[in-house]
Amino acid sequence: MRRTFARRTAVIGSTALLLLGPAVAIAQAEPETEPAQTSSLPAELVEALQRDLNIDAERFLADAQRSQDLAAFAEKAREQFEAVFAGVWLDDQGTATVGLTEGDGFEEARKAAEDAGFTVAETERSEDALEDQLGALGDWLETQPPAVADVIRGIAIDVVNNDVVVRTDNVSGVELPDFLDGVRVLFAPAELTPEGATDLQPIAGGLDAPDALFGGDAYAALGAGEGLRCSLGFNAEDGSGQPVNITAGHCDPNRAQAGTRWASQVHQLIGDNLGQHLGSFEKTVLDRSDYALIRPASAAAGRFENNGVRVPFAAPLPITGVADPVVGAPVCKSGLRTGYSCGVVTATGQNVEIGHRVLENGFSTNLCALQGDSGGTLVTGTLALGISSASNVGQYGMCEIAGFVSGLLGESPELFATPIKTVLAENPGLKVRTW
Repeated sequence: MRRTFARRTAVIGSTALLLLGPAVAIAQAEPETEPAQTSSLPAELVEALQRDLNIDAERFLADAQRSQDLAAFAEKAREQFEAVFAGVWLDDQGTATVGLTEGDGFEEARKAAEDAGFTVAETERSEDALEDQLGALGDWLETQPPAVADVIRGIAIDVVNNDVVVRTDNVSGVELPDFLDGVRVLFAPAELTPEGATDLQPIAGGLDAPDALFGGDAYAALGAGEGLRCSLGFNAEDGSGQPVNITAGHCDPNRAQAGTRWASQVHQLIGDNLGQHLGSFEKTVLDRSDYALIRPASAAAGRFENNGVRVPFAAPLPITGVADPVVGAPVCKSGLRTGYSCGVVTATGQNVEIGHRVLENGFSTNLCALQGDSGGTLVTGTLALGISSASNVGQYGMCEIAGFVSGLLGESPELFATPIKTVLAENPGLKVRTW
C-alpha cells in the first residue's frame, strides 16, 4: 500500500512503536491562573516522578507550566520570526530553550525570547528550512517504487538536533539520495495484537458500585464476539453537558458500529471479572487519530462526573486544564497494567505508520506502557496532555524486562499518544472536566 505523509511540522526530540494492545477553536477552559499545589499530587505519582525522572512534585509542576509558556511563545514566533525560528524545548535541566538561526529578525527574536525568560540556542537551520527538507523527502518518496517507498514508515523533525529523521522497519536497508544527506534513520512502529478479554465473567449477583470512576481505571470492551482490556481516559462533557469518557479508538472491538445499537459495550473491570455495565462506544476514530468517546449508561453516568486521574483504587490527581506537548516536558501516564510511569515528551507533531494506518500529529514519550494501558491518560503537571495509543515495548510482561531488552537493541521504551487538543478540536463543544 502506498502512503503519503501529510506535510505538517513533525518535531522529535531524542528518540519503533507497537499499537498498545488493550491488556475550529477548542472550547476548553484554560488552565487555572493560580499554579497547582504540590499537595494536589497523589503519593503514587510523586513516587513515580522520583523513581523515573528523579524529580520532586515542585519541579514537575514548574516544568509543566514552563513548557506551556514555551508553547505559547512558539505559536507567536512562527508568525513573527518565521525566517529564524527553529523550535522550542526543555533541556535535561528543565531550561526553557528557543532555537534560532541566523537571518533577518534574529536579534529581534533573541530579545523577545530572552525578555520572556527563555534561553536561546543558535541552530544551523530554521523550522521552515527543516520543513522544506521534510517536503523534499516526501516528494522523493512519491517517485519511488513500492519496494523503496513502503520501507519508510514515518518522517519527523528533530528539534533538539536540528535535523530530519525517518522511521523504518529496516534501518540498515534504507539508502537516501545525496540531497537528503544528514537525515537520520530510526526504527518504525509495528502493530501489536490486543490482549483479549473474552474469558471474563460477571461477578455473581452483579455489582452495585456507586464509587467514582477516574482516568486510568480498568474497563472491558465487549463487541463483535471479542473482548479487550483497556484503561479509562479523561472524563469529559459533550456540548450538551452530558458526561463522556475519552479513551483510545483501538480499544473498541466493533468500531464500525460505534454509536449504534450494536456498539461495543463497556463494563467495569474488577480483577478478572466484569463489574457494572458502564455504557457503550458512541464514537470511535482510528484514521489519522486514535480516540473514542464512551457514553455512560444512565445508571453509571454519575460515576464519570469528576476531573480525576489515578492508578486504580488510589487517590486521584485533579485535572485543571489541557496542554500542548512540548519536547522535553515532563509527562506521566496512568494505566491499569503499569500504574504511573513518568518520562519526557520526545517528539511532537509526528506522522507515523502503525500497522496499516498513518497516525497524524501525534507525540511520543520515553516512558513504559504495556498491554492494558491503552486508552489511559497522559498528563503534564495537572494538565491533560493525551491518550495512550502505541508502544515499542507493549509485548513485554514487565517494564523492567522491557527496559532491559530495548536497551540491548540500542533503544529505550517509547509511548505514542494522541494529543487531547486534537480530540477536542475534532469534537466541538467537548470539554475535559476540570471540576
